[in-house]
Amino acid sequence: MERKLVILVDDDPLNLLVGKKTLSERYQTLTSPSAIGMFNLLPRCQPSLILLDVSMPDMDGFESIKHLKRDPSTRDIPVIFLTAKTDPESEILGLELGALDYISKPFSPPLLLKRVETLLNLVDYQHRLEEMVTEKTKDLMQLQMGTLDFLEDLAERRDTTTGSHNRRSERCFDVLLEAMAESKAFRDTVETWDAPALLRGVKLHDVGKIAITDTILKKPDKLTPEEYEVMKTHVGLGVKFIEDLEKSSRDNLFLQYAKTLAAYHHEKWDGSGYPNRLAGEAIPLLGRVMAVVDVYEALTAKRPYKKAFDHDKAMQVIEEGRGAYFEPALVDLLVDCADRMRAA
Repeated sequence: MERKLVILVDDDPLNLLVGKKTLSERYQTLTSPSAIGMFNLLPRCQPSLILLDVSMPDMDGFESIKHLKRDPSTRDIPVIFLTAKTDPESEILGLELGALDYISKPFSPPLLLKRVETLLNLVDYQHRLEEMVTEKTKDLMQLQMGTLDFLEDLAERRDTTTGSHNRRSERCFDVLLEAMAESKAFRDTVETWDAPALLRGVKLHDVGKIAITDTILKKPDKLTPEEYEVMKTHVGLGVKFIEDLEKSSRDNLFLQYAKTLAAYHHEKWDGSGYPNRLAGEAIPLLGRVMAVVDVYEALTAKRPYKKAFDHDKAMQVIEEGRGAYFEPALVDLLVDCADRMRAA
């Protein structure tokens, strides 16, 4: 196994000699009589640890660690201060600046070796924990995607239109999201959203339809008023379904987005939508965006009860709903990105 590299920085030649002899038993060791010399070494190597004298001419240890922590290429290198200072204020300052430990001078060679070994073991342990967190995050992402794949498959088995509607809604939402990011009106808000998580959430906006009976979901004719009331329950059913998923998945951002999209995508700008008859900006922005995307996709797709509209006809219908069903600014953005929407 390749030995780890330690850089020892001290303006006392005897400390450098003793320190290098001690550390070289277990580590590759480079020495420097000044901070300037250390900074000349760093572009050519990546040490596992820096032992840094506090009191040095030209640039002392406190100033040196400030430079180390400002540079992205060196800020994560662990630092132990070597010092003859015994006042608590100096120790506190060094720890606040980012040092992980202090070793008093004159140092005992066995103690120096043991302190270095202990600190490097702790750093290795921290790196292993970070790798474990990364792996767990990957596992969580795979679980999310597996959940979505399962729900999409279930939706398609129940209704051949719902699954494809969800996938195409995701593409159309992405187009409008890009246009919003380009817009002065919405750019600041959109930049706070996690786009990948949000687009995964779009796939669940109609998940409540899984619980709607086939006689209504697949009916080739217009729904009766009673049947329409049943169809409207898919919003609440979808929200409840997502809330149940949240109970077993803490801090899952894509489910938070999905719940908002499911809950508000049938609200209308003028307050005539459902289930809560919210109006204007009382409807969360995500719901207002989903409403536009949902209707555009539904209009341009074939359904059991209708033929697909072409793009221009669908745009005409949405423009007629400007200020009534849909937020005017979002309709304007949809018009601006019409060519990209047509290709989605």
